Amino acid sequence: MSVLSRPAVAALAAKAMQRAVARVRPPHDRFPEFPGRTEVLTVPTAAGPARAVLYRPDATRGTVPLHVNFHGGGFVMGLTELDDPLCRLIAGTAEVAVLNVDYALAPQHPFPAPPRQAFDVVRWAAEHGDRHGWDGSRLSVGGQSAGGSLAAAVARQAFEQGGPRIALQALHYPSLDLVTPFRDKGSPLPKPMLRPWMAEVFNASYLRDPRWADDRLHSPAAPGDTTDLTGIAPALVVTAEHDVLRGEGERYAERLREAGALVRHHVVAGADHGYDVRDPDRARAGYDLIAHHVRRALHAD
Repeated sequence: MSVLSRPAVAALAAKAMQRAVARVRPPHDRFPEFPGRTEVLTVPTAAGPARAVLYRPDATRGTVPLHVNFHGGGFVMGLTELDDPLCRLIAGTAEVAVLNVDYALAPQHPFPAPPRQAFDVVRWAAEHGDRHGWDGSRLSVGGQSAGGSLAAAVARQAFEQGGPRIALQALHYPSLDLVTPFRDKGSPLPKPMLRPWMAEVFNASYLRDPRWADDRLHSPAAPGDTTDLTGIAPALVVTAEHDVLRGEGERYAERLREAGALVRHHVVAGADHGYDVRDPDRARAGYDLIAHHVRRALHAD
């Protein structure tokens, strides 16, 4: 480990990354056939108010189901707008409302604030749909990378607390194991997108106490979590062939399969972590797959 694994140093690096991504231009021009209608909401949570952007399907009137999306960014970077094309496509293709959550970030809000807040948002969504035009009894959750971790954590908390009912958890190249050392997570690529220094910054910023590394809210694919997950929300797991996180996604998919909760595990051939940010064609295929499963789960009746 380098000096970046020290929480104080990692916090400085994480804040520098936050300032850098604030200057990134989101791909709002991607998939113009899905223009989307948006509204900014403020959701009260125990960790403070969470800003969220609500996307409504253009061609649908009346009450619709809701998909709640959590962006990636290593738990430290605010990349909410990066998921704008995904949210527009899901809303338009699956004919659902999509709530894109700007959740609390580390190091300002380390674990367990993000997964707890994410669950608060979903519980609020289940209870307040009548005020905003969605059906709170028809919910799905999803996310990319760290957002996939949060979606899995929401499903786990709903499973443990008896609700709300979640029809699908869509986990897109998720982070699911903070126990296994990053150096033991392999990729055939000489320079994969996720690098060791990034893992040090992300993990040390997010986990102030390394003894929390095996908590089930971020490491359900680690060996120590052996809880029977029978009854947890059905899951779509999408992994990228060359991603260093592929192994933990596969392990969790197999665990969900054993619990009877795996709808599908799809591997994006030849792709690395965050492939959809750089490759519009692969992004479209991946997003269509997610939207298909969201639609099937939420319009099942």
